[in-house]
Amino acid sequence: MHVAIPLYPKFTALDAVGPYTVFAFAPGWRVTFVAAEPGPVTDDVGTLTLRATAAYRELPGPDIVLVPGGAGTVEAIGDRALLDWIAAAHPHARWTTSVCSGSFLLGAAGLLRGRRATTHWGWLDQLAGVGAVPVSERIVRDGDIVTAAGVSAGIDMALTLLGDTVDERTAQAVQLAIEYDPQPPYDTGSPHKAPPGLIETSRGLIPV
Repeated sequence: MHVAIPLYPKFTALDAVGPYTVFAFAPGWRVTFVAAEPGPVTDDVGTLTLRATAAYRELPGPDIVLVPGGAGTVEAIGDRALLDWIAAAHPHARWTTSVCSGSFLLGAAGLLRGRRATTHWGWLDQLAGVGAVPVSERIVRDGDIVTAAGVSAGIDMALTLLGDTVDERTAQAVQLAIEYDPQPPYDTGSPHKAPPGLIETSRGLIPV
């Protein structure tokens, strides 16, 4: 299986690197970071840079498309090369997926009309603007399109896809290999669990 992760300026690092790590540990799987042209692309904090090793034209039909989100999503919605690649790759892919606000790029590429989808809680209601039916769940599958909620949810999505595509034992082995055993010190990972005032504080931490 060949997974393609498109990079664009101001993507969120964990959106891309979390799923990348899951798939990179899977036997026989390959992950390629792609962009309009090969080269470095910097994240939305401005301190981490990943290198795209292939151009869109070099990878027209990956088995899985995984679109990260990030502060750069707003500008990327106007990136015709990126949107055209997503739209053209989708019919050939077993799964077309996104993490966080990457779902807005799927929508801008015309793939979410009437489809159930999710994104980061801070922008969930706005998904309807790109034709989607917003769903407040961590992982949402609608046919061959799978969307994950904010940032860390991409790891869960990648493990889910690995289990569905290969088998549960393989996914479980990868989860153990990367020691993904979440035990957060605070139970505030969802707005539904947040104490008063924390949502506003959290919004202020998100790169824009």
